[in-house]
Amino acid sequence: MSALNKVTDKGVHFQSHIDGSRHFLGPDESMFIQKTIGSDIVMAFDECTPYPCEKKIVEKSLERTHRWAERCRNYDLQPHQNLFGIVQGGVHADLRQQSAQFLANLDFQGYAIGGLSVGEPASVMYEVLDHTVPFMPVEKPRYLMGVGTPRNLVESVMRGVDMFDCVMPTRNARNGTAFTWTGKVQIKAARYAEDFSPLDPSTPSYTSQFSKAYLRHLLNVDEMTGLTLVTLQNLAFYLDFMQKLREAIKNDTLADFYQKVCALYPH
Repeated sequence: MSALNKVTDKGVHFQSHIDGSRHFLGPDESMFIQKTIGSDIVMAFDECTPYPCEKKIVEKSLERTHRWAERCRNYDLQPHQNLFGIVQGGVHADLRQQSAQFLANLDFQGYAIGGLSVGEPASVMYEVLDHTVPFMPVEKPRYLMGVGTPRNLVESVMRGVDMFDCVMPTRNARNGTAFTWTGKVQIKAARYAEDFSPLDPSTPSYTSQFSKAYLRHLLNVDEMTGLTLVTLQNLAFYLDFMQKLREAIKNDTLADFYQKVCALYPH
C-alpha cells in the first residue's frame, strides 16, 4: 500500500485501491471523523513505522507523531469521549521511553502502545514492552494495539498492559482455526471427519452444542454458517480467557494461569 500513499507533516495523502480517487487524512480530519461517529475511545493520529526500520527514520516519524498528538489533544471532543495517545518508537528502548514520557505530560485519558505486532518476533515485542510500560501512567488504561495470541495476552498483562484489540479471533475463524481450552483446533483436518464430540465444552459458547464433525462438514462445503459458528467460538473463548485472566490476577494465581496458557499456546 505504500505506493498508494504519501506521509507528510500535515498528514497522509492516499489513493483509493478501489477507484483510484485521491484523499487526505490529517490529525484534524481524524478527530472530526471520530467525534462525528461518537467514538467512546478516540485515538490520536499517529504514524506507525514498519519492522525493520532505520532508527533515524523512526526518530523523524516519532517527532511527527508527537506533534500530531499535541494537535489532537487540543481538539474539542464530546464530553463522553476519551482520547488515547499512542506511544511509538519502533523497537528502540530509548525512543519508546521518550515517547511514553512525552505523551504522559499531555495528560491523555488513556495510552496506547502502537507499532508492535508488525512482523517482529514475539521476544522483541516483549522486550519493547519492558522498556515502555514502566514509563506510562499507572492510573490510566494501557492499551496494546493489534495483539494477539493467548500467550501474547498473558505475557503483556504480566508486563502491565490492560487492554487489547486484535482481528485474530475472526481472521483465524475464516481459516477454520478455533481457539479452545485444549489449544488451537484445525477444524478442517481429516481426523475430525467422524469426531462427534463438542468442539469446546469448557467455553460458554453457542458453538459448543455442535460436533467437530459437523463444523468440519460446514467448512469443507463452504457453508457460511461454519465460519459464523467458529467465529462465535473464538470470540467466546477470548472473552472467557480475559475473564479467567482477571480472576487469576484477583486470586493471586497468575503464575499458574501463565503456565497453563504456555502449555496450550506456546507462541
